[in-house]
Amino acid sequence: MTEKHDGSLFDRLVEIMAMLRSPVGCPWDRAQDSTSLKPYLLEEAYEVLEAIEEGTPQTLKDELGDLLFQVIFHAQLARERGDFDISDILAGTIAKMTRRHPHVFGSAAASTPKEALQNWEEIKRQEKAADQGTSVLDGVPRQLPSLLRAQRLQDKAARVGFDWPEIAQVWRKLSEELQELRTAMDGNNRAEVEGELGDVLFVVVNLARWLEINPDEALHNTSRKFIQRFQFIERALSRKGKTPKQSTLAEMDALWEQAKHQE
Repeated sequence: MTEKHDGSLFDRLVEIMAMLRSPVGCPWDRAQDSTSLKPYLLEEAYEVLEAIEEGTPQTLKDELGDLLFQVIFHAQLARERGDFDISDILAGTIAKMTRRHPHVFGSAAASTPKEALQNWEEIKRQEKAADQGTSVLDGVPRQLPSLLRAQRLQDKAARVGFDWPEIAQVWRKLSEELQELRTAMDGNNRAEVEGELGDVLFVVVNLARWLEINPDEALHNTSRKFIQRFQFIERALSRKGKTPKQSTLAEMDALWEQAKHQE
């Protein structure tokens, strides 16, 4: 592990990025712009999440490096446009983190994570007070996965008091939305069914928030479990010289139960 953090390695990475974008650099890197890099930024972020899930330090280190390089890449593009550079990003972030942690760098008090978050949100509100179009819900990216975005929107609304008083009311709202979905299905109106299904999912996210569970992570884990069990079925059928299409639902269901039992 490198113990010294004098900035020289970071500066070297910035220099490498500038070289890649130079006339004698890499043709692929020179051809990119902020729009073309969007998928790579998203991909690298998801690969970091996957590395965290795997729990392998070496993989996480590598993926964090790839994500950092995307930040450096976008900073270089901005520098070339004359918008800002990496120094501006660092200075702005340092100022923001210092300003939004007054319980660390100032005289404010915050002894719990909840109090620290309340400080953060109040300072953000004050920073944007001059903006006439500011909403409590600002700052939740549209590109977030839908379940995570719904959770973040609900979190922000709840912090200003727009929330159910107790979880029992969330359960009642879920039952109400499920009934409305059934009614819409009876009406055979696809647009209405889609809207009601969205309402059901939104309330399920709210329930997850009350249970302090990340709904996106919960669904991710369930999908992974489904893959493991279904692949167990495929392997078991393959040993019999069959495919899922050549077997019955009852046969596959029995193998599904075997997979569950093995877990």
